[in-house]
Amino acid sequence: MQKNYPNKLLNVGVVQQSCTADLVANFAKSIEQIRIAAKQGAELVVLQELHRGLYFCQQEISDHFDLAEPIPGPSTNALTALARELDIVIVASLFEKRGVGLHHNTAVVIERDGTIAGKYRKMHIPDDPGYYEKFYFTPGDLGFHPIQTSVGKLGILVCWDQWFPEAARLMAMAGADLLIYPTAIGWSPQEKHDEQRRQREAWITVQRAHAIANGIPVISVNRVGHEPDPAGGPGLKFWGSSFIAGPQGEFLYQATTDQEETKVIAVDLSRSETVRRMWPYLRDRRIDHYGDLLKIYRD
Repeated sequence: MQKNYPNKLLNVGVVQQSCTADLVANFAKSIEQIRIAAKQGAELVVLQELHRGLYFCQQEISDHFDLAEPIPGPSTNALTALARELDIVIVASLFEKRGVGLHHNTAVVIERDGTIAGKYRKMHIPDDPGYYEKFYFTPGDLGFHPIQTSVGKLGILVCWDQWFPEAARLMAMAGADLLIYPTAIGWSPQEKHDEQRRQREAWITVQRAHAIANGIPVISVNRVGHEPDPAGGPGLKFWGSSFIAGPQGEFLYQATTDQEETKVIAVDLSRSETVRRMWPYLRDRRIDHYGDLLKIYRD
């Protein structure tokens, strides 16, 4: 007989927003939405990838390195003060300037007392039309380690990381209570409608699969709206669709494809225990036969 465990509810705030070239206005919007989420009872608020401005990786432009900032730095200073004031945990995504000519796509976890609990540097870096991130970001060197906070162990990953089951598994194996993916993904307006639909559905499906395969909730927060291409191309239309899935992949929340949204959703972290006892994937893994996973390809 299935046993039900006492609820361990966590109120998670999701902020899906559009961005412009006005960094000050974008950041002010993020702060305003964090305040709204906190007022609605959020204990943890997650922002989208690179929320301070436009997704600048559509082209390789060296002046865009001026957008980077150190951690700690101006943005984290403002967010740590806000977290302390509101008594919440914040996950923010920043363009980190680690040193001269050395930059990362970094998610920062800020504890409710205003300290930086930890950070995660994006490990998988794409290099595709409209997503020229290898020009800007050095691959992360912090590995796949959950960040301990007062609301649980957060398995932070970023955007392109969400397509790799290995990253999700390693976070789960290290004790993550949930997986969090700040994201910036969309489609070209020139792509056919059916292709756009397939891409969005694949993006949703692969992350729900991570929730199922690891028996833990997934929080995915995307941006929304059209952003122009600096070179005059069609630009990118970010498809929003931010969502929270439970440990069986069930939707707890899903945002629209074209509107800004701030929502607070109660996530029952205790369900992971129940689900993992029913579907014991970690028990049945055959790690003695997985050695070839360390190869790029089996020729």
